[in-house]
Amino acid sequence: MILFVGFLTVQLNAQDTGKAQIKFKTEVIDYGEIAKGSNGVRQFEFTNTGNAPLIISRVYSTCGCTIPKKPEGPIAPGESGIIEVKYDTKKPGPFRKTISVYSNAGEMPTPIKIKGTVIDKSVLEN
Repeated sequence: MILFVGFLTVQLNAQDTGKAQIKFKTEVIDYGEIAKGSNGVRQFEFTNTGNAPLIISRVYSTCGCTIPKKPEGPIAPGESGIIEVKYDTKKPGPFRKTISVYSNAGEMPTPIKIKGTVIDKSVLEN
């Protein structure tokens, strides 16, 4: 009986060690209509809503036209951070891209998305 109670205590304490959780202010950034060649940098704000440090190990885009940049250090519980995303605005037309955020907040990556339309104003003027 004492062994069982001891095992139960160890199990409960293991669950109390905490876990990081990532909560984005928004999971989609809509560029709207953006001029060709203009600044394609946007920022995704997030907060660690868990009770352990959040470590973002990797941010990944399947397209070379989208370059994400992750925070370098851990994000403490209750603290906020930024993932910067740069979209190459040299190609006119609509775009919709997904960036995968890998962290210790879960086994599956958290998807964040950008979308919009690059407008070539020189074509419109002619």
